[in-house]
Amino acid sequence: MAQERTLPVFQPQADEISREDGLIYYEDMVLGRFFEDKCAEMYYRGKMFGFVHLYNGQEAVSSGVIKSLRSDDYVCSTYRDHVHALSAGVPANNVMAELFGKETGCSKGRGGSMHLFSEEHNLLGGFAFIGEGIPVALGAAYQAKYRREALGQADADQVSACFFGDGTTNNGQFFECLNMAALWKLPILFVVENNKWAIGMAHERATSQPEIYRKASVFDMPGVEVDGMDLLAVRSVAQTAIERARAGEGPTLIECLTYRFRGHSLADPDELRSKDEKEVWLARDPLKRFEGYLLKQELATDEELKAIRQRIQAQVDEAVTFAEQSPEPDARELYRYIFAD
Repeated sequence: MAQERTLPVFQPQADEISREDGLIYYEDMVLGRFFEDKCAEMYYRGKMFGFVHLYNGQEAVSSGVIKSLRSDDYVCSTYRDHVHALSAGVPANNVMAELFGKETGCSKGRGGSMHLFSEEHNLLGGFAFIGEGIPVALGAAYQAKYRREALGQADADQVSACFFGDGTTNNGQFFECLNMAALWKLPILFVVENNKWAIGMAHERATSQPEIYRKASVFDMPGVEVDGMDLLAVRSVAQTAIERARAGEGPTLIECLTYRFRGHSLADPDELRSKDEKEVWLARDPLKRFEGYLLKQELATDEELKAIRQRIQAQVDEAVTFAEQSPEPDARELYRYIFAD
């Protein structure tokens, strides 16, 4: 069992979030959870192929960060990218169709599970190799700063949010990009989704500094540790970091302590993690915690939340129907999209 790490304490106040915002975040988290559950079903039914990495358990990170961004901000993901895409606004139909390899997918059926992309929604891509997306997100942050400061475009104040796992923080690209972002005060959030395991390697066994947020101090940038199972805690930290970035105060490294409820991928029998460890984290289910908060603060009723879950389930079921009925890519266009027009 991986060494237990004490989670930061965050006590949200009743006025921390409005009813309207609360329901937006809740709906997004439900969409992420139900979508991934459906992906597991479709994978085991032979509807999806290749590697599929699910996000169950980490929804508070995606919703808390991405739903706090503006629609013109940028999101850069990893191979665990389905829920990031949904939070960024990519329609469930197009995400599911991509997982089915169909022409109507957000990457035209060419990317599959690990390579979701949407120019319309400023989703810069999912990336199969760890750390591969960090320089891409850095470039997006740089162009926003360049357009604003060098070209005088006052509306060029977009922020980039870059997601990656704990295993990535031992790679060279991580350190190089943090250094450049700090030097140039780029508008970027480095979001570490520390789910304790890099495939089958326990985080504490793979790094000389398990507290990843402390690595930010080397680059003279803020480093924040947050309970990644608490939507309000993630949202609060993300909003502060976004405000800093948009105001020209530079990057923030955010370490979200979270946990994936399934194996590394759907091909992973998940035998390395102990039953006791899984049960500890399952008890911290971010969706159930936020649902309980909404009810306790009387921001929603059981009936309202049930109606949202039913509507989202219907939306996910419709996404499967859409994907199944969508056309396959035309084999004659095999080499299309390789180069820009």
